[in-house]
Amino acid sequence: MKKLFLASLIAGAMSLPAFAADYTIIAPANPGGGWDQTARSIQTVMQQEGISGNVQVQNVPGAGGTIGLAQFASQAAGNPNSLIVGGYVMVGAILTNKSPVTLKDVTPIARLTGEYEAIVVPASSPFQTMGDLVEALKKDPGSVSWGGGSAGGTDHIAVGLIAKAAGVDPTKINYIAFSGGGEALAAILGSQVSAGISGYGEFESQVKSGTLRLLAISSAERLANVDGPTLKESGLDVVVENWRMIAAAPGLTDEQKAAVSADIEKLAKSAGWQETLKTKGWQDTYLAGAAFDEQLAKDVAATETVLKDIGLVK
Repeated sequence: MKKLFLASLIAGAMSLPAFAADYTIIAPANPGGGWDQTARSIQTVMQQEGISGNVQVQNVPGAGGTIGLAQFASQAAGNPNSLIVGGYVMVGAILTNKSPVTLKDVTPIARLTGEYEAIVVPASSPFQTMGDLVEALKKDPGSVSWGGGSAGGTDHIAVGLIAKAAGVDPTKINYIAFSGGGEALAAILGSQVSAGISGYGEFESQVKSGTLRLLAISSAERLANVDGPTLKESGLDVVVENWRMIAAAPGLTDEQKAAVSADIEKLAKSAGWQETLKTKGWQDTYLAGAAFDEQLAKDVAATETVLKDIGLVK
C-alpha cells in the first residue's frame, strides 16, 4: 500500500504543469492607470494559462515611469525573473525629464498593446462636443485645463497636437499631470479640470454609466466598441496611439532572454490574453525580437521630434 501511495504521489506530481519561472513585474506608476492595469492583466493571464506559477506586481510611481525604470535597471540587473511595463509615455518622460537611465539600460522584450486616447468631460460640463472645447481653447488656451498622465507622455503629446491642429500655440496649453490613473479620474469627475485625456479603457466604465461624456477618440477611424467621434471628424487632423511594452532586466544571458521572450510570446498568443484585449479595449500590437528593437528606435526618434515640435523638449 505504501508503495502504491508513493507511486500515486509521484504520478500526481509529474502531471502538474511545469512552470517556467516566478516573475515580479514593476508597474512604474500608481494603481489604476494603464501600466498598472497592464501589469495586473499579465499577472492574471500568466497564472491562469500556467505560464508562471507565481507573478507579483509592485508599483513604483513617479516621473513618468523613470523612477521605476532607474530602480529596476540598478536593482534587477542579471535577474531573469524581473520584468517592467513601459511604453510610449516612458519614452516621452525619459526625454522631458532628461533621465540618465533610458530603455537602452534594460532588455526590451516585446510591444504588447496599443490604445487610442479619449478626450472626456464630466456629465455636468458645458462642453457638449469637441468643437465646444476647441472654441474655448482658441479664445483662451490657459482657461482650458487638461488632466492626464505624466508630463511629456502620450496624453500630454496628444493635447499638444490637438492645440497645434486647432491653430493654438501648444506651449500655451494648461496641462496638469497626474502620476496615476486613479488620481486623474478623481480630478476629472470632480470637475477640477476642464477635460481629461487618457486611454479609452481608463474611462470606459464611466462613459458607459454616463458620469463622463466622451468628446472624441484619437483613432484614424471610428472604433467598433466606442460610441464617439474621432478627432478627425471634429476637424482636427490628429491620430495618436499609445503603445505599451514589457522589458526584462539588463545583463541577461542569451538563454535567459530567450526564455523570458518565449514566456511573453505564450502570453501574447494565449486565449486568456486575447480575451483581456477585448475586455479592456486594447489593440493587439504584439511585436518582438529584432523587429521590435528596430521599431522602438524609430519610435524614440519620432517622439523626440514631436516633443520638440510642441515645445516640451529643446
